[in-house]
Amino acid sequence: MLLLFIVCGLLIKTAFYEGWLRLNYPSRTQWPVQGIDISHHQKIINWALVDPKAVRFVFIKATQGSTFRDPAFQQNWQNARARGLVTGAYHFFSLCKSGKEQAQNFIATVPVAANALPPTIDLEYGANCAPQSREQVIAALREMTTMLEQVYQQKVILYATRDFYDDYLQQDFLTHPLWIRDIWRQPSLPYHRQWTFWQYANRGHIPGIDTAVDLNVFQGNSSQFDALLHP
Repeated sequence: MLLLFIVCGLLIKTAFYEGWLRLNYPSRTQWPVQGIDISHHQKIINWALVDPKAVRFVFIKATQGSTFRDPAFQQNWQNARARGLVTGAYHFFSLCKSGKEQAQNFIATVPVAANALPPTIDLEYGANCAPQSREQVIAALREMTTMLEQVYQQKVILYATRDFYDDYLQQDFLTHPLWIRDIWRQPSLPYHRQWTFWQYANRGHIPGIDTAVDLNVFQGNSSQFDALLHP
């Protein structure tokens, strides 16, 4: 009996690790607009197998810090759009670079495109520089969002892990669409702040993508989603 419990425990652990079992299963009835986010880590994607009805949108990593440009961005951007997916580009924000430098890197990489999601800034501690003061981070973010909005004419989306959100965003950037990560449960934020996108899994499986991939939902219907897009 003990051996059976051990084997079952190992199987469940493996299923969670491989992404075949997870804690969140958002229904398409409640959240009809669902999508993914990718980078070069997803390697070569067979876009012909990615179903635009199941994957309505894809956020694609474009840049990081002041100099890095994702080597797969241009190919992913073009191929996803050709397949009929709504695309958005995201920038991994560096805590040790100025907002101006990072905005310039993004602007030089990402085209202004019709029917695209707003520029997105990815805010998290993982693989980042040492944490800065709240004042420094807010100032750099304001500088970057201002520059991006001048070029793309869209309100910048802010993606955040829960710890980063609590430390820096909880009472700032309240008018920006918020994309929150929570692979454990549906997000509930202080002060009744609403999220726009929810990253609910980090080891999803999508036909056409050989690696694990992040899964997301949009909070709203198709018309509300379309209202976010660049005209």
